[in-house]
Amino acid sequence: MQTILGSNGQIAEELTKELKRNYTSEIRLVSRNPKQVHDTDFLFPADLLGKEQTDSAVKGSPIAYLTVGLPMDTALWIKQFPIMMRNVIEACKKHKTKLVFFDNTYMYPQNDEPLTEETAFAPVGPKGKVRAEITSMLLEEMKTKKIEAVICRAPEFYGPGKTQSITNSMIFGNIEKDKKLKVFLKDDTLRTLIWTPDASKAMALVGNSPDTYNETWHLPCDDNRLTYKEFISLASEVYEKELPYSVLPKFVLKLGSLFNKQLKEVQELLPRYEHHNLFISTKFKTRFPNFPVTSYRQGMEEIRKENRKVI
Repeated sequence: MQTILGSNGQIAEELTKELKRNYTSEIRLVSRNPKQVHDTDFLFPADLLGKEQTDSAVKGSPIAYLTVGLPMDTALWIKQFPIMMRNVIEACKKHKTKLVFFDNTYMYPQNDEPLTEETAFAPVGPKGKVRAEITSMLLEEMKTKKIEAVICRAPEFYGPGKTQSITNSMIFGNIEKDKKLKVFLKDDTLRTLIWTPDASKAMALVGNSPDTYNETWHLPCDDNRLTYKEFISLASEVYEKELPYSVLPKFVLKLGSLFNKQLKEVQELLPRYEHHNLFISTKFKTRFPNFPVTSYRQGMEEIRKENRKVI
């Protein structure tokens, strides 16, 4: 039995498919309102803010994946993420369950520095600080050998289905709606994006490889990094039409944040769009040289194909 804690997002759904495909048919899906991906999935309704519910959700599972996501709401993150992480850590320690934590890059410096697993945390806002807090909480437990865990870290997503990210919303969401595309701040800085199915497949591989534990792993991305200008140009080729876009300057986003809660919540992330985002996944690619990384063109073609089916 392998358990997914926070099972309703796109990462968790792709993880469920990969576990079923290559590792186990005994999968427990945990969330407040879990939904089956396969007929064989075992649904376990639970709130990870509750210590006893979390304990029961983890019990009997050799491996648990923490993939829970929260809405982009600073107050909610500060209040809930530390409680959930502590509850999950304590449950995994009690039941001798290995923990695979799906992490993001919010705690990293937002500059041109190449980001590796050794990069020191330097959060610039409250969401980054709470992500640094919960990751450091787990790292401390790993350091003292109180838990067998592994951290799988990914940069910004793009992908199919329910994938939620700025790129999916501002680029592919607007393509689907036949609207002008939007880019934050600059179109000439290099971006590193991860294809969501790749992130989930890689996480399953790490979680089921005994020699990867007690370390942090950057999940694999296409090293052919593109600027948004190049990314949209490639999308124009894939969609076989000109895709006009506009670059939203800082003052416009600042003004918009006064009236739009979502724009207010992304303010602390804006520096990453002013600089090259160089997320390095060499460690993973060296350990798993045969892992097939999806190219940006392949990913775009998949999104277009999926959207055509919906239409």
